[in-house]
Amino acid sequence: MLSSVSRRYNLKLSSVSLSRFNSSVAGFKPPFIPITAEKGFPDAVGNTPLIKLNHLSKETGRNIYCKAEWMNPGGSVKDRAALYMIQQAEKRGAITKGATVVEGTAGNTGIGLAHICRARGYKCVIYMPNTQSPSKMNLLRLLGAEVYPVPVKPFTDPMNFNHQARRHAEKLDNAIWTDQFDNLDNRQAHIETTGPEIWSQLNGKVDAFTCSTGTGGTFSGITRYLKEISNGKVLSIVADPPGSCVYSYVKSGGKSLERAGGSFTEGIGQGRITNNVAQDISLIDDAIRIPDEESIAMLYRLLDEEGVYTGGTGALNVVAAVKVAQMVPEGSNVVTILADSANKYADRIFSKKWLESKGIYDAIPAHLKKYVALE
Repeated sequence: MLSSVSRRYNLKLSSVSLSRFNSSVAGFKPPFIPITAEKGFPDAVGNTPLIKLNHLSKETGRNIYCKAEWMNPGGSVKDRAALYMIQQAEKRGAITKGATVVEGTAGNTGIGLAHICRARGYKCVIYMPNTQSPSKMNLLRLLGAEVYPVPVKPFTDPMNFNHQARRHAEKLDNAIWTDQFDNLDNRQAHIETTGPEIWSQLNGKVDAFTCSTGTGGTFSGITRYLKEISNGKVLSIVADPPGSCVYSYVKSGGKSLERAGGSFTEGIGQGRITNNVAQDISLIDDAIRIPDEESIAMLYRLLDEEGVYTGGTGALNVVAAVKVAQMVPEGSNVVTILADSANKYADRIFSKKWLESKGIYDAIPAHLKKYVALE
């Protein structure tokens, strides 16, 4: 039985495959089937669990599921895009042995690229806003990446971190700028992996999907897949933090890029509509803006009630899922993304001093402030 199941699913037997197997043989529980990444680190990317948030599901009367993307080998959802962008560059002959991969990133895509580059024998150069958490920069350096933290500048400024990354790559032979914000390989990674995994894990019973956007690859790719396979029946709602224009753009029908305010979350929110988002803007059913106060409160709730240790993006996405749950019938399945864990942000989001400096300490319920373990 084990060998036949392994052959059927090409040895990539996560809960994705097992859900299909369970549904095909009533009452049968398959044995534990280990997943082996025979081709090394890159082969371990994807096939992450879908976790039901039991307390929030009971509270809302809808089933709220989160894709546990921190369980990718590099620790975030961005491992998927990093791997796919490099694979496609290799297929096109854009890079060869000993190449240099350059990217502008808030952190997670850079970390994914650094891992893949080490496994593939490439050099990795990362430009990032100097406002990102020091732990991200340190991790990139520990992975062998060359890191350039630069002052925050709008995309229209030639000193924006993305433009600096592009110019760096242009000066080198055998080098690419992966251009995650506008490179559609980013979106395609989720059309081919994350979307199908979600659909399979719930046996096609997906009623709504929501998450935030940074590059837009995750949201757009999953939305495209779920919309097409369900004939448009899956509700897709984009979530946005303060300081981002995506909410205004969707709500105004493309007439406004208003983006007042700012957010403690890292790696999400935009001042423009990226190429990845633009591809599927017509598929978005609605947009919701999530205040920082709600995101930080949810971050602590998830830790206390669900045992989930996630960063600000994941917490914001769950707040959005709770709001979207009220838009669909009782018993519906709502899916969102836990982009990464809280590890890279712990020195900030569990620091009383830092939380107070952002004006969000008082948003944490009194009984949860016990988790604010750092001064």
